[in-house]
Amino acid sequence: MSWSKIEMAKEVIELFKKDSSVNLGIGLPTLVAEHIPESMNIMIHSENGVLGVKGRPKNSEVSATLINAGKETISINDSASFFDSSLSFGMIRGGHIDYCVLGGMEVDTERSLANWMIPGKKVTGMGGAMDLVNGSKCVIIMMGHFNKSGESKLKKVCELPLTGLAVVDIVVTDYGVFKPNGNKFEIIKLASGIEKEDLKELDLYEEK
Repeated sequence: MSWSKIEMAKEVIELFKKDSSVNLGIGLPTLVAEHIPESMNIMIHSENGVLGVKGRPKNSEVSATLINAGKETISINDSASFFDSSLSFGMIRGGHIDYCVLGGMEVDTERSLANWMIPGKKVTGMGGAMDLVNGSKCVIIMMGHFNKSGESKLKKVCELPLTGLAVVDIVVTDYGVFKPNGNKFEIIKLASGIEKEDLKELDLYEEK
């Protein structure tokens, strides 16, 4: 059985060190905020100018002025702070974000990421992803292992336009945890019930 979205989020959290700063991309990565134990003291950064995101608010706590970069309403912790975009991106570009967790369309063995557009389809822009993959100390990609057509999102070489070249450190999918090493994907961990043969393109993988 492949991992659920919540199980994927928990696998991502296991990669964090205590007392770290984390930026969560829009979509699937936002689930991570809801499952981080308070004891880890993780400070979540959002590039629209928030440090101290806690997760999704209760219905009684929703505020239209408290949103993340994906325009979703959020809750904050007691030590949260707010600032403008120039300071927010200064944190990213200055190397002050320990981990960023982004969604992905493709990741390749050379550690490159494509996550912002499919040619011919409407594009809203890359957002802060280009800065995050180059400014964060560790880049984690959280995504489904296969696309809607059943093709692997883990590639020898990305076919879609790149977000960043040679930037990915770890990939967490619903099938397991993988590390691109420039030649293949090292299998760090497979979901319970998943075998290497389930990954399909077996020549892309190697045991750790």
